[in-house]
Amino acid sequence: MSLAQEMFAIAPAMGKANLSASQLKLLSGKARWIYRVGEAGYPTVPTIVLTRAAWEALQSERTRKDVRLRTHWVACLFKLVDKDGAPPPLVVRTSAAKHNAGLMPAKLGIAAPANPEDSVDPNRALAKAIKNAFDSYGFGHGWTGRPDDDRSKQIILVQAQTGGEIEQFLTRNGTTGALGPAPLDGAPLPKLPESVDALVALVDAKAGRHMCCAVAVQRGKLQFLSARPFQASAAADLEAAVDRVKRKVWSPQNAVSRVDPARLTQLLHPRLKSTGGAAPIAMGLGVSPGAASGTIVFNPEDAARLRARGKHCILVVNETGPADIEGMKAATGILTARGGMSSHAGVVARITGKPCVAGVRTLSVDASEMICWIGEREFRTGDQLTIDGSDGTVYVGTLPLAQPHIGGAIGTLLDWSDASRKIAVRTNAETVESAMTALSFGAEGIGLARSEHMFFSPERMVALRRMILSEDEDDRSQAVNGLVGYQTGDYSALFSAMKGRPVTVRLFDPPLHEFLPRTDEDIEETAASLGLAVRQLRLRLERIAEVNPMLGHRGVRLAITYPEILSMQMQAIMAGVRAASESQDEPVAVEVMVPFVSTASEVAFVRERMNTIAANSGLLRTERVKLSFGTMIELPRACLRAGDIANMVDFFSFGTNDLTQTTFGISRDDAPTFLAAYQRKGIYERDPFVTIDEKGVGELIAMAIERGRAANPRLKIGICGEHAGDPASLKFFSGLGVDYVSCSPYRVPVARLTLAQATA
Repeated sequence: MSLAQEMFAIAPAMGKANLSASQLKLLSGKARWIYRVGEAGYPTVPTIVLTRAAWEALQSERTRKDVRLRTHWVACLFKLVDKDGAPPPLVVRTSAAKHNAGLMPAKLGIAAPANPEDSVDPNRALAKAIKNAFDSYGFGHGWTGRPDDDRSKQIILVQAQTGGEIEQFLTRNGTTGALGPAPLDGAPLPKLPESVDALVALVDAKAGRHMCCAVAVQRGKLQFLSARPFQASAAADLEAAVDRVKRKVWSPQNAVSRVDPARLTQLLHPRLKSTGGAAPIAMGLGVSPGAASGTIVFNPEDAARLRARGKHCILVVNETGPADIEGMKAATGILTARGGMSSHAGVVARITGKPCVAGVRTLSVDASEMICWIGEREFRTGDQLTIDGSDGTVYVGTLPLAQPHIGGAIGTLLDWSDASRKIAVRTNAETVESAMTALSFGAEGIGLARSEHMFFSPERMVALRRMILSEDEDDRSQAVNGLVGYQTGDYSALFSAMKGRPVTVRLFDPPLHEFLPRTDEDIEETAASLGLAVRQLRLRLERIAEVNPMLGHRGVRLAITYPEILSMQMQAIMAGVRAASESQDEPVAVEVMVPFVSTASEVAFVRERMNTIAANSGLLRTERVKLSFGTMIELPRACLRAGDIANMVDFFSFGTNDLTQTTFGISRDDAPTFLAAYQRKGIYERDPFVTIDEKGVGELIAMAIERGRAANPRLKIGICGEHAGDPASLKFFSGLGVDYVSCSPYRVPVARLTLAQATA
């Protein structure tokens, strides 16, 4: 493509644009939308495009007294002239795919050049504005949003300045997703010509996302000026996606592919269950959905302190800025006196999924005195407020909140996702409450029930500590017998809640430091509960203390050295199966999983004893139970010897948290002290405990799957670490041929959608 072809009209004042494929590739940002809307036959402001390379060539040509490019440039400028022949005032704008701070604002009211030389002379108004626009792009990459960024292809727009009133509106409501035109920043829209509906539908269909449009209104007619993407709430994006399918703009598959899975978590927020007759004390703009109650705080530091103590708080400020982001993340909700949908508070709240009410005109804040007024009422730190970011209401006190559930647009989208998804999604849960939450989000079973987590209540912790601190087999047997009742009831309730769906029970895997008393107060209380002298308990704690408990006496090692613990668990599991099966028609599908193995001989030891206890229960001779046996793969040696282990099990479940820890040699508890620095300095691109390390940990997983299935073609494969809820990691796992993933309940919808996208 010649340089002359890099200056061209995308919306001529008369006639239609005729662009080549190469010219179309140059269009980004506003230019792209002006061309697309004009091509659809909608009245559009006359506009020409100029690349940096063409502009620099025009400047170079001046030194050679050559006029060929300039002649073409002047011809382009004449394409902004309407049939009346009068040159209009001009406007110069940048046109990047993504807005960057520092880009030159539109330069308006530029007089048309008096002669050809004036059109390229940087001392004259038009050329000076063009030069400033290009200079404002800076010298970095990323201006187009494409991987083939080329600074020479940066573009600016020269437009005819239009008459009439300039109006801006959203193509869809930023909170509800309803098709617009919708007001921007809450200000009511003036009456617009009926043709605006066709424009809104056109831009929405072509963009497939929320857009902010600018139009000129003159004598009852609209002229399109520009459009830019608008960051709407996750709920609005989802409602819009489903609505486009209803309008036959998209297919269900299109909708599934276009929604960002990571944003689904923002929909899983509480809402007001009931106001109890309470009237709102103020109204603002609901700029980020969800309801929140909490203690009033006036600065980010107090918000962070309360969050660290497990307290809910509402950050109340006049307006937010970049310095407030950490406090906004820590707060349960955000309330501001100023701002609207596109304010800093609104944008950050929607990104982080925090409920936010902005632009409360009756709110005034004195942060230095830690006091605010809503109307005539005075509030101080420690007072309670409830906000509803969906409708902008503010209430005094703490109102009851209802937990979210899958339904409406999100339910529809996830149903479409399930139609194409091939990998099952389970959840990590040990309680009936967590299991039921996960089921409401579409979980298909439990992929990880951590049995030691069933003992976090005070009375159960005493029983667990009694077992851990036992000095001999007799003491341990007595302690173990005290756990059977707890475990049987827990398993029975869990199996009943799942109604025949698979439940993977991990055998005891308690790193001792997580369950033993540490402080003097805890030691004294534990000694009293166990009937021991404090000195006697301290001696026992010293004897079993480990230098590195995460690699110590845990998992399968506990089952081998203390087989009575294994026996207790299997007896409790089978008793739980018996109890659950008596109250349901479906057979109980239980998968027993032994953790932290590194050798096939460890697996053989546990399997033999497990099978004996299961057989003695008599349940295997009935159709009341489907019992299978597997192992967690969370050590590098287990990956290397996966073929040996696979011959002895029905399934592998990769514990990616410990596998990452043992592969990198990084304690996940201590990693935060240096991983952030590693990422800042480019040592690690991402936190390997958040997103799977594909080249190291990922390769070990792939190798283990290949070797395991070579030895046992019927081997079932699962992933049960936190990575199973991370979209980037899920896309990697989907290519490994896994059968299921298991994540925390609130990440189940994310996994369902991500895996559907990965399948497409």
